[in-house]
Amino acid sequence: MRRTNYRKLLTTVSWTLLCSACWLPWTLSAQESADRIPCLADGVIDTLRHTDLGLSRTEGTVTRTVFKASDHTDHYANGVVMTAFKGKLYCMWQSSPRDEDSDDTWVAYSSSNDGGMTWSTPMQLAVPTDNYYCTSGGWLVVGDTLTAFIDTWEKGLEPRGGHTCYITSTDGMNWSKMAPVRMIDGSKMDGVLEQDPRRLPDGRLVGAVHFMPGLHVCPVYTDDPTGRGGWQRGLFEADDNGKQSRELEPSQYMKPDGTIVMMFRDQSSSFRKMAALSKDRGETWTKPQLTNLPDGRTKQCAGNLPDGTSFMVSCPANDKRRWPLVLQLSHDGTIFNQALLLRSGNADDLPIRRYEGRYKTLGYSYPKAFVWQGKLYVGYSTNKEDVECTIIPIAEKKE
Repeated sequence: MRRTNYRKLLTTVSWTLLCSACWLPWTLSAQESADRIPCLADGVIDTLRHTDLGLSRTEGTVTRTVFKASDHTDHYANGVVMTAFKGKLYCMWQSSPRDEDSDDTWVAYSSSNDGGMTWSTPMQLAVPTDNYYCTSGGWLVVGDTLTAFIDTWEKGLEPRGGHTCYITSTDGMNWSKMAPVRMIDGSKMDGVLEQDPRRLPDGRLVGAVHFMPGLHVCPVYTDDPTGRGGWQRGLFEADDNGKQSRELEPSQYMKPDGTIVMMFRDQSSSFRKMAALSKDRGETWTKPQLTNLPDGRTKQCAGNLPDGTSFMVSCPANDKRRWPLVLQLSHDGTIFNQALLLRSGNADDLPIRRYEGRYKTLGYSYPKAFVWQGKLYVGYSTNKEDVECTIIPIAEKKE
């Protein structure tokens, strides 16, 4: 298939009109698309070009620093998640003095009044106790209430695992006492919530939890709009690798017909994404299958743009490498035939790691994204020590 030049995409024309003009010429019928797992079209990326995959940024893309590690701060940061609430942006992440998932890990957050250009000094969202340490579980906004999910990991537990709790605020500054997130039977959620549950058009929330013992992933759903209770496990078959499932750290988007696609990291090091489908609003799922989408064995995020376009943000490397950071797009939710560079592995873009620590991976780790005010906001950690966000303009759909 002939390569298509993607270097002049997403300028000032409508996102929808541009997409219809620039997709690679590979299409499926509506039924074929609904039944297929996602795939990467030929010619979109050049895997031999490790620093940028042959891609370029769209005009207007900017990157801002939320938190920069220094000699006077914590040196570890990861699990970055952003949201918007009452006209402000909020960003949470897990923070620790040196090492990943150490007993002193806490959840920090910062806010921005100017669309992510500048950020407040980090504040405490949740702190460890004698029994658990804390990591970021994501946000949920319902009306005038901001909910922060906090994953609490039991200290000394083997295999490691934890529970999901939540706190709420009406002003982004004053927070309620932490309480457990509950399942449909009233029991505590016996696992840690993945950071980006998605709300379906009918209001149902669909996400995933890594259940104990260990970390065994399963899709979950609730019709409680607050996300604080009523969660149920979907019917799902994962591969058990002992302490954890092969499939980890998923995110999800919707196809035009309402099929939910859940994308997974493959812990068995195929360096490809895995995918499962649900046609009944998250209640039953196909068994996860390997896709041809490259993945550097890291967490990714997925979702839908306002016009329905499916997106994924990840590091599409064919080895254990967390660069470049790339936005991939699909009109039908099946064939991803457009890609844009967010961050490269070039020396002038990817800084050197300044501090040592356990699992301090070089590159762009654990992106999570959401749409707000005509822009796609992607939060992530750089070298697991700096918190950054890349902001991509989305042209308004023309009627």
